[in-house]
Amino acid sequence: MADDKRSREKQARDEDNRQRRRDLVEELERGDETEPPVDASSLGELESSLGKVEFPATGAELVSVVGDHEIETPDGTYSVAELLPETDTVTIESPAAVRMRVQRPTIAAAMKRVTEATESVPNVELGRSQREAYEKTFRALQGIDVDDDDAGIQFIGEWIVEQLEAKGKLSGSRGVRREAAELCRSEGYTVRNDQWLGV
Repeated sequence: MADDKRSREKQARDEDNRQRRRDLVEELERGDETEPPVDASSLGELESSLGKVEFPATGAELVSVVGDHEIETPDGTYSVAELLPETDTVTIESPAAVRMRVQRPTIAAAMKRVTEATESVPNVELGRSQREAYEKTFRALQGIDVDDDDAGIQFIGEWIVEQLEAKGKLSGSRGVRREAAELCRSEGYTVRNDQWLGV
């Protein structure tokens, strides 16, 4: 295809359509998730603080502006700085994306730990699809481990970091899911083959 205005517009439309499909698939996959522990209506003060940030923004920019803001959860209080990676390599697209992360503080804290550990290892990058797969695994653990304090999420987050430090590379999605499934089964939870963790 020639590199002219029509072909560039078509490529842009195609990419936009692909992104819409990915967003739709992600939304459908979230249909059976547990409710987030933080109610969106309790994030009003954070919303007004996010108005001072120009999006897309890096994790470091967000932490510098709203890092001191505290989020109340049934399990305790978290500052935004405890939930967002303080790095320039992670870009957050919108206030809604910030809100989505802080509504699940245990998952956000685990992803912060993994993201920041990734930066300490040369030539390793946590790409978007891998980050999304890790988050989906953490959400699946949260859905299974509803009676506990999300210890499974913390355990798998630390396992990912240990594997990264030992091997110098990030574990693949399948390996993380397998480890999470083994943890669930060892704790007496059933993991079916048709579930995300059922690898």
